[in-house]
Amino acid sequence: MRLSNANLAALPAGVAKPAYDRAGPCGIVHFGIGAFHRAHLAAYADACLAAGEAGWMITGVSLRSGDVAAQLNPQDGLFSLTERSAAGAQTRVIGAVQRVLVASEDAAAVVAAIAAPATQIISFTVTEKGYCRAVDGSLDLALARSGSFYPLLAAGIRARRQAGLGALTLLSCDNLAENGAQLQRLMGEYLAAEAPDVLGWFAAECRCPSTMVDRIVPATTPANLAEIAATLGLRDEAAVVTESFSQLIIQDNFAGPRPLWEAHGAELVGDVRPYEAAKLRMLNGAHSLLAYVGMERGYVFVHEAISDPEVALMVRHLMLEEAAPSLTPAPGQDLEIYAENLLARFANPALEHRLSQIAMDGSQKIPQRWLETLAFHQWQGRQCPAIYAGIAAWLRHVRGGGASDPLAEKLAACWVENGAQGFVKAVFSPNGIVPSRWVPNAAETALIGAQLHL
Repeated sequence: MRLSNANLAALPAGVAKPAYDRAGPCGIVHFGIGAFHRAHLAAYADACLAAGEAGWMITGVSLRSGDVAAQLNPQDGLFSLTERSAAGAQTRVIGAVQRVLVASEDAAAVVAAIAAPATQIISFTVTEKGYCRAVDGSLDLALARSGSFYPLLAAGIRARRQAGLGALTLLSCDNLAENGAQLQRLMGEYLAAEAPDVLGWFAAECRCPSTMVDRIVPATTPANLAEIAATLGLRDEAAVVTESFSQLIIQDNFAGPRPLWEAHGAELVGDVRPYEAAKLRMLNGAHSLLAYVGMERGYVFVHEAISDPEVALMVRHLMLEEAAPSLTPAPGQDLEIYAENLLARFANPALEHRLSQIAMDGSQKIPQRWLETLAFHQWQGRQCPAIYAGIAAWLRHVRGGGASDPLAEKLAACWVENGAQGFVKAVFSPNGIVPSRWVPNAAETALIGAQLHL
């Protein structure tokens, strides 16, 4: 049998399950209901509902693929969450998701969900490329018009304004620096071009708090599904496996009601930037280094790559000698302890986090993970050998054109046209393929370019 409302009672006694009313109103509409959201914000919502709060069920939205809807809808939105560590595994069933809509199949239902009176929060895990940014950071309007969340959100906002309903909080949970401010700016650019009649309402009524989210969530494998089925005594096609650690830091800037996330471990702060910068440059920066260097050495999983003494030394150097000095920590934020905790999390042997999953879409990730750190040290007259090694490994990864990256074809063509030394300059320049404040000087270009012959 497959997990569903009808057979919740059949779960083993050791598996926690929702006891709250799952037919209640959906206060959250979430775009990008993949594994990370189910392990993170949906789990926080589940904790709030289990504690007696009402109104925070989730309507999930998949923009194109119907895969997640096919996983969750036959299960009445239920899925299991398994936390794994070296000490063992613990599984519970999450009930916060009520349904999943596929925007490409039923856009009207998505707009209606946004415009529903109960809806208070629109949240997002659409990855960096889901924001449809051009190379200069502005909105790529052609991309935004086709298959993105922008047209749906604009239509929902217009319907809310016309119905005289309250404003919305737009909550980005993606790895973008100052993600709330970026979302507010990009949404404003879209409305100015496509729906100017609601731009003023959006600016006056809606809020876009920034967040810092952190939890390692590997892709679920067939072996995971088999193990979880044995634990539950039921099939769960939407099962998620993650680590025990979870972090949610949110700027306290809401347009209306919200769940009491802070009662379940979240932190509400005035300024998220010190936390998000540390995560992007230390955790995410180290992850990308592990991915590109580790894959070249034949490793498949993060815990295998970090067990290589040379790779581990490189990762530690990146975090403590390169990334950490570029940061201004918040009061009480200890970056050395943070780095040690990250190394322990990376080494978790029970979490099969594939390097290839991290390596995807590198051109969208490395600007905030590596390039800001490089710009800081270049200004200080210092070098970053660990990040240079990561840059070279990434360029080797993409130069053949077979990488999973939206700029793969451009990068491959650039390599053919420019060769090793010219490739570095052509990729990283103010008008390059990956523009940034960091423009490699002659010494940096030579160091990275020399490694491209490997």
